[in-house]
Amino acid sequence: MGNYVENYDLIVKKWEPVLVTPAEETKRGIYFLSNVDEDENLVRTIYCYHHKKTNGGQEAGEVIKNALSKALVHYYPLAGRLILSPEGGFAVNCTGEGVVFIEAEADCGLDDVDFSKPDKATRGKLAAFDAPDGMGNKFEIPLMAQVTKFKCGGFVLGISFNHVLADGQAAAEFIVSWAETARGLPISVPPFLDRTILKARTPPKIEFHHSEFDPIEDKSSAVNDFSNEEIMVYKYLKFTPQMIQTAKSKTTGLLTKPCSSYEALSAFVWRARTRALNTAPDQLTRILLVVNTRGRFEPPLPKGYFGNAIKYTAATCQARDLVDQPLSYVVGLVQEAIRRVNDEHLRSTIDYNEIRRAIRPLGFTYISSTWSGLAFGSTNFGWGEAISTGPVELPVDEGILFLPRQEKGKMCMYAFMGLPVSAMGNFEELVRQIN
Repeated sequence: MGNYVENYDLIVKKWEPVLVTPAEETKRGIYFLSNVDEDENLVRTIYCYHHKKTNGGQEAGEVIKNALSKALVHYYPLAGRLILSPEGGFAVNCTGEGVVFIEAEADCGLDDVDFSKPDKATRGKLAAFDAPDGMGNKFEIPLMAQVTKFKCGGFVLGISFNHVLADGQAAAEFIVSWAETARGLPISVPPFLDRTILKARTPPKIEFHHSEFDPIEDKSSAVNDFSNEEIMVYKYLKFTPQMIQTAKSKTTGLLTKPCSSYEALSAFVWRARTRALNTAPDQLTRILLVVNTRGRFEPPLPKGYFGNAIKYTAATCQARDLVDQPLSYVVGLVQEAIRRVNDEHLRSTIDYNEIRRAIRPLGFTYISSTWSGLAFGSTNFGWGEAISTGPVELPVDEGILFLPRQEKGKMCMYAFMGLPVSAMGNFEELVRQIN
């Protein structure tokens, strides 16, 4: 790919949507969701494939649709509909209604579209957002899929996943299982569907202060209020292996344990973002770090746990300290926030949610997450691995998503983020200064 037409206005024609139901009879009734399954965001991703003559020449849409029907036998909650439980949380009514499936056709070849940029307007045409008429509210439907054929013979699979049903690892494992099914293979990691293992204790016990739910007073508006700037710009900002190593080297010998790339980059972006936004020195700021907790429970969650098993752990700091202190200080705050995520703290968080049904405030807060370690790239439906994959958009403007990408044999990290136009230039200059 690379011969794309600059600013190409992609036109996609969609055919009548259908509901794909499980290939066999599955369980019916109410499926329990834990109160960790609370994030009602629609997460949309796309997977681009060149044409190859496989699967007996069958059409991609038919192969992927048939495989989905078979995969839903194992992942049957995805064929149900989200409802509110009597306790005020979410549950799934396992009706077997099915997954919304759309086939579509683009007016160009894959090489006419620049998939290297976070162009929501283009990518959004390749993954469903609104539920089709008569099929329910989009937030009731756990999963929607779209296969768009391109004139070159290639195609794009767009997947819309309600985050309430799965976090990144669970979604990736489902997509890999779906792809294995399409290739006639057994599912390598069968899903573990019993979410009651993350049920609140009786009675609930809140044993720690959960600072991720604390409101933060606004002290920056009088200085420079970027929040009134309506125009946001979204970019992929590249961190080369050398840049990552340079950032990590600034902490060598200054921390009790070496930092990971995720810790170093999260700390750097928290600090640089605060500077770029010209945040008032006495403004309290917060970073929410997304931690995969599967191995942090005692005992660890079963392999293939299908659901949300992430924890938003918070580090807070006044803007003046973020700006004035060395990077090692900020990395230390990040490490401490991640370190405290253990079984006791996780159980306390679950019980906190059970009692308060709290919502995390986002004022002067940014959320750092990474796709490192997720199998989103291992999605071979019979046409080889995806040549390009990525999110359609950021779930929240206050978030940053680190996306690993192999380039010339080296693993780079791209930070997908948005900032007001006035602040993005400042931020990019701070990134350039790493070298």
